[in-house]
Amino acid sequence: MSPEETMALLVLIVGIISIAGIIGEAYKRRLDFKQRSLELKAQQASEHAAQSAATAERLEQRVRVLERIATDKSATLASQIEDMREPAM
Repeated sequence: MSPEETMALLVLIVGIISIAGIIGEAYKRRLDFKQRSLELKAQQASEHAAQSAATAERLEQRVRVLERIATDKSATLASQIEDMREPAM
């Protein structure tokens, strides 16, 4: 092998290694971006689930109160309804 061929082969090998490194780094950045995106989506889903659970609990409490009022035959029904009203601002 002549020195020119050896040099050309060396340049080719260095070029291939450089290109592989650049492609590997780009792929790593893409994976990091996807991971951050998934973490954000998971956090948003968790927050949404917590809000939904709180809303469901409030609605269950309201239904319990309404069921109690609907089945209560005592004379205090009207006063209980008035007590539950929010004060006018």
